[in-house]
Amino acid sequence: MKPGTLLISQPFLGDPNFERSVVVLCRHLAQEGAFGLVLTQLTALTLGDALDLPLGSASPAAALPLYQGGPVEANTLHFLHQWAALPGASALGQDVYWGGDFEQLISLINSGTITTDSVRFFAGYSGWSAGQLEEEISRGSWIRQPASAGKVFTLESDAFWRAILREKGGRFRALSNYPLDPRLN
Repeated sequence: MKPGTLLISQPFLGDPNFERSVVVLCRHLAQEGAFGLVLTQLTALTLGDALDLPLGSASPAAALPLYQGGPVEANTLHFLHQWAALPGASALGQDVYWGGDFEQLISLINSGTITTDSVRFFAGYSGWSAGQLEEEISRGSWIRQPASAGKVFTLESDAFWRAILREKGGRFRALSNYPLDPRLN
């Protein structure tokens, strides 16, 4: 699978870490495994709550929301952005990039060169060992949406899962209406 693929959790996945989640795949190497970021789990924290930033609370970056990128290493920070020229950034496709020079990114945000609506920050990440993600996909835990990284900045996090399934259409559109607890239906 290529970077930029969206992984959409099945409604009956049963893992609270990925309940109604959409993960953007940032890296996938057959021998090493896969790395991604959950796009749908907004925390109550901002970047300024988590880090001491240049300009402190006056930095536009300080007010940016912090997402839970996954259950692995919650004390690490990752980011997605739309700035191709950021040194060290990895292209995910559709003008979306993962990582790069954090200090330069903050400087570009503080100067207004990068707008705050074109960057997202994540605490932790989602990781799979070699072969694990392929096994989960074969069991039907994930629905793939290739070459869709551009959706990162176009869909709201709380409606992302439902919206992306509706966009896929067909049987996936029906899944978008699956109740949180079918026993209550």
